[in-house]
Amino acid sequence: MTRIIADISISLDGYVTGPDPGPDTGLGAGGDALHTWAFSDDPQDRRILREGTARSGAVVLGRNLFDLVDGPNGWDDRCGYGAGEVGTPAFVVVTSSPPESVRLTDLDWTFVTTGLADALATARRRAEAASSDTGNDLDVILMGGGATIGSALDAGLVDALTVHLAPVVLGGGTPLFTGGVPHTLVQRNVIPTSTATHLAYDVLRHDA
Repeated sequence: MTRIIADISISLDGYVTGPDPGPDTGLGAGGDALHTWAFSDDPQDRRILREGTARSGAVVLGRNLFDLVDGPNGWDDRCGYGAGEVGTPAFVVVTSSPPESVRLTDLDWTFVTTGLADALATARRRAEAASSDTGNDLDVILMGGGATIGSALDAGLVDALTVHLAPVVLGGGTPLFTGGVPHTLVQRNVIPTSTATHLAYDVLRHDA
């Protein structure tokens, strides 16, 4: 069964970017330290990255994150989603309007302008099709940004949450949690490595 899994790196003080993120500044001041684990030689980090990308039937991201990864200082062959790991999944962007142009034209982009729920539904169909093609159970990975994941959690659209807790205090930036709807999580896994603590939770539905 295809699940919606929110997957994001976060600082000890709860930020998913440093201060002043953007297409020209990346993840903001100090923000690159959040993803040290993804470039680590630690065998556990490599396994977590490999298994996470291998299960990705489709990936959803918000427009701000798309502008960052498609910007001049964004993804390339070395640091794109799952670079060097597995085949590249379909990407679904939730946005008010599609961009005029796309730099990363070698990736499979779909732009959904009718809201987050529709974007996740589109991604689920792509992931289910990929599951059928490959014979493997593949999931939808909601990679961010923070506001997009927060909105999906508040709307009860997320089945599981994976947090890569980086040993860094950023002092500001984009918070993952901003208050609002409470969430009940069931801890499923904790894996400490030399660069991060990887935490996996099931997300109980609001009416559970």
